[in-house]
Amino acid sequence: MGVTNMAASPIQSKRSSTQAEFVQWLAQLPWWLLLLLFAGVILLYQFLTNELYTAILGRLVGGISTTIFVTLTAFTTAIILGLIAGLGRVSKNRIIFNLATLYVQVIRGLPILVQIFYVAFVVTPAFFTLLNAIGKSLIPALGPDNFMVTSTTQDVSLLARAMVALALAYGGFEAETFRAGIESIGRGQMEAARSLGMSYFQAMRYIILPQAIRRILPPLGNDFIAMLKDSSLVSVLGVRDITQEARLYVSASFRYPETYNTLAFVYLTMTILLSLGVKWIENRMSKNGRGV
Repeated sequence: MGVTNMAASPIQSKRSSTQAEFVQWLAQLPWWLLLLLFAGVILLYQFLTNELYTAILGRLVGGISTTIFVTLTAFTTAIILGLIAGLGRVSKNRIIFNLATLYVQVIRGLPILVQIFYVAFVVTPAFFTLLNAIGKSLIPALGPDNFMVTSTTQDVSLLARAMVALALAYGGFEAETFRAGIESIGRGQMEAARSLGMSYFQAMRYIILPQAIRRILPPLGNDFIAMLKDSSLVSVLGVRDITQEARLYVSASFRYPETYNTLAFVYLTMTILLSLGVKWIENRMSKNGRGV
């Protein structure tokens, strides 16, 4: 009897170990991705077999180019604004520092939707009012038909206003990203560069910024994904992006589930692909870092 128990014990132990490994393997599976893929397969089947879904997808595809154009243009501008404001946030000049801080605090304190309305219907008309006033004062020198007098608010499309608003909004967020990246570099490197005869701007350009940008690439990638999603806000100005195309189709067909299922599928496809790209960049950078 004792021999039987001793013989069974290793078998039971091995079986328990196998079960534990299987449970651990199940726990490590990316279930969120599997569920999304399952939902995607169902929608793909609908696109291939259901004429309504096919028509909706064809309608939304027309807005993808606008969404991508808005995202790329606004984010590129935001990077430039963020870099300038980020340098201002670490500047020892009190005027530059306070101006950069004012910009960051105002932008981060307002919802992006409010900023879009404000830029489109307050800032843009105010700019042209000032431009016209300057043009009228220069009539003796430039003539009554100079461009500053004839320019009107209607000369700037709602698409351009929306992109400016998104760029200003994300510029404030990127300013803090750049500031954090710059401050993460040891002060000794700036001091060493200055001791070698470099100016402040040379040291920042050749020593500090290349290292800082390398460190903040993953956050910038995540912000680009966020910009892609927030670009849907331009639809409030009637810009024909994906969201606006979906709204127009719904207002004519009243097919809410099918339209918004397709809209969600398009956005999820783009954001998941971009997320995988950002993850690949992070892994690549971490491997390069260990190699160094």
